[in-house]
Amino acid sequence: MKKFIVLSLIVQFLSCADSETKISGPSATAQIVIESFYQGGEAMIKEYTTEEGYANFKNLMAMFAKSKNTDSNFKVIEENVEDEVAWVKYTTSYVKTPGIFKLVKDVGAWKVTARKPGEKVWF
Repeated sequence: MKKFIVLSLIVQFLSCADSETKISGPSATAQIVIESFYQGGEAMIKEYTTEEGYANFKNLMAMFAKSKNTDSNFKVIEENVEDEVAWVKYTTSYVKTPGIFKLVKDVGAWKVTARKPGEKVWF
C-alpha cells in the first residue's frame, strides 16, 4: 500500500537533456526527479518541481531510506505534451509498476507538479 501511495504521489511530480540516455524535455526532468527522490537529492528535487510538488516529495522522502541501487534504469513508456502541460509514463528499477508524472512549464522550464484530487491522467 505504501508503494502505491508513494508511486501515486511521485506520479504527480521535471528540462535538462541527458546526453547519455538521449532523454530530453519533460522526460529528462522526470528522470532527474525520480532518481533524486530515491537517492536523497532534496536540492535537485526542489529545483525541478513546483512548490506543491516539492512539498509532497519532501514529506515522502522522510518516510523512505535512500536506495542502494544507483542505476535507475529509467525508461520512458509514453510522453504527451500539450502546450504548457506534459505527462510522462515511465519505469524504473526502483518500483515494479510504471509511474506517471504531470509536468508544467514554469518560466520556460519543465517542472514536476502535484495532481489535483480526482484529476484524470492523460494515459
